[in-house]
Amino acid sequence: MHTVWKGAISFGLVHVPVKMFSATEDKDISMKYIHKVCGSPISYVRRCPSCEVDVNWEEISRGYEYEKGKYVLFEKEELEQLSAHAERTINIIDFVDLEEIDPIYFQKTYYLSPDQAGGNAYQLLLEAMRQSGKIGIAKLAIRSKSSLAAIRVMEGCLAIETIFYPDEIRPISQVPNLPENIQVNDKELTMAKMLIEQLSTPFEPEKYTDDYREGLLHLIEQKVAGEEISLAPAKPETNVIDLMAALQASIEAVGPVATDPGSAAAAPAKRTRKSAAKKAKAEPAAAPAAASAGTETATPTTPSVAVKPKPKRRSAAKPKAK
Repeated sequence: MHTVWKGAISFGLVHVPVKMFSATEDKDISMKYIHKVCGSPISYVRRCPSCEVDVNWEEISRGYEYEKGKYVLFEKEELEQLSAHAERTINIIDFVDLEEIDPIYFQKTYYLSPDQAGGNAYQLLLEAMRQSGKIGIAKLAIRSKSSLAAIRVMEGCLAIETIFYPDEIRPISQVPNLPENIQVNDKELTMAKMLIEQLSTPFEPEKYTDDYREGLLHLIEQKVAGEEISLAPAKPETNVIDLMAALQASIEAVGPVATDPGSAAAAPAKRTRKSAAKKAKAEPAAAPAAASAGTETATPTTPSVAVKPKPKRRSAAKPKAK
């Protein structure tokens, strides 16, 4: 792994020398813009629109636009001096419970390993945090950007996750078109909760794959091999009008997913017995009802766990001639 940062964790008067390594990697497939005429990649040029000349890095400084077209300039040394101390220390301010932090705050995860002779202090901090069940909230700067961070234990390693400052989180009140005062249909809610229950499963990250990336890699291999590529047209999406029908169809498509084999096996048997009992009770009463009404219409019932198709309309039995 490539070292992206080097410094020390500080909590109280204790300093733990550490190195930082990125815990994640970007798997996106990188593509370049190509000139169709000659097949050459397009280059990006740093060019001054006023002087109409290309500019080297040595002639570039950084500036902040405080008014339209007006900038205050900063030299590289000024910015480095501003964050000189912060770039070398991860200062733990507080210890909190992980559950208190909403996931919206998290940015990027890094691994921390002990540096130089910091093994003992590193293991001490790791074990103390593991037994207390707490995580550390710290401040640090990476590449001149100041960040809050959460330090936590991951197996036998300390991990640090940069998190946003509170004023960097946009308020929900800015989100347009959020529904207000809409009453949820009880039957639809029951079906939706049933669908959630059937789709509930333990989190297994290895089963999730990037379908787009895999498809793109396959296309790249085909093009490199000189194969002709034909893509089937995507099916047009249709707006769902009947929410209840969509929920019922979804539940039927998923099928019952049981987490407890005993309860899952007992539920269908119980439903079968109930259905048989209802059918047996209804059949003796069908003939008298048919004699007076002429026809009988079966009324579908709302299922409790598994959704079954509605029973077909059937004609009542005619009375036998004496």
